[in-house]
Amino acid sequence: MPTINAPPFSRRFCVAPMMDWTTPHFRYLARILSRRALLYTEMVTTGALIHGDTARFLRHDPSEYPLALQLGGSDAHELAQCAGLAQQFGFDEVNLNVGCPSDRVQNNMIGACLMGHPDKVAEGVAAMIEATDLPVTVKHRIGINGRESWDDLCEFIEKVAAAGCKTFIVHARIAVLEGLSPKENRDIPPLKYDWVYRLKQAYPELEIIINGGIKTFDECHEHLAHTDGVMLGREAYHNPWLLAGVDTEFFGDPAPVASRQDALRAMFPFIQQELDRGVYLTHITRHIMGLFLGMPGGRQFRRHLSENANKPGSGLEVIEQALAKVREPDLIAES
Repeated sequence: MPTINAPPFSRRFCVAPMMDWTTPHFRYLARILSRRALLYTEMVTTGALIHGDTARFLRHDPSEYPLALQLGGSDAHELAQCAGLAQQFGFDEVNLNVGCPSDRVQNNMIGACLMGHPDKVAEGVAAMIEATDLPVTVKHRIGINGRESWDDLCEFIEKVAAAGCKTFIVHARIAVLEGLSPKENRDIPPLKYDWVYRLKQAYPELEIIINGGIKTFDECHEHLAHTDGVMLGREAYHNPWLLAGVDTEFFGDPAPVASRQDALRAMFPFIQQELDRGVYLTHITRHIMGLFLGMPGGRQFRRHLSENANKPGSGLEVIEQALAKVREPDLIAES
């Protein structure tokens, strides 16, 4: 890994928490590509941490820093307990999910439904702040169906800020809690970036990070003219090479890696370590499928991994064979 000491902490460019996607395997690749992007774990519920295999849920490689833990929950005591665990396990931030719209989490009072209960969110945030020295942040929607007015959003922000939260990561869509799937909730409700800009204007003392539908560096710069940071999700996952330009584009630092091939080979010791732990190769390679997106041979690269990584005993030789099918320029392409 090119990262030895963790770089300065910044939320100027963040990679969103995504269930089943921002696993330790993807985060390791992301950190090879960018030393400065702030990475987030998948959402972990408080119940899983308290009653499950805590060490497994919080496992991460030190090279992933800076790294934030995202929690799902609403019970103040449990949130406080888990915030303490976040500090104990070395995370840089603990974030509360108030944006996930799935039925499963709604039934447990987790995620976007909490937009309708700002007092409960404020109570949880206050308990977390009391339990840890880490920054406590909230990721939320601009509203939910039935509570989607500007005044509703401001009430939420003001109550949670009064509890001590200084950083709000705002997905610029409402969540429709009945009738839309989680996937549809990421696409169908219209984006209202201007609402996020207005939040920064109305509450200049707060750190406002914008999220939702952002794909290009040009779009990032446009948002950064109005907010304190940007958070990318699906684009960063499906096209991870985008991250290779982040350090230069947003922080003025040299790019950590010169080519996609170099980035993937830098993962080899980690991949072998995971294989030695008994992890199946396919559980790792599914997170690198997009690395050669748009490159000559990229489709063949993906096909070879898809057809061979799931075979018993598959190891690094499968990735080497896949790499032999791609070609790329020596220099980082402009994103």
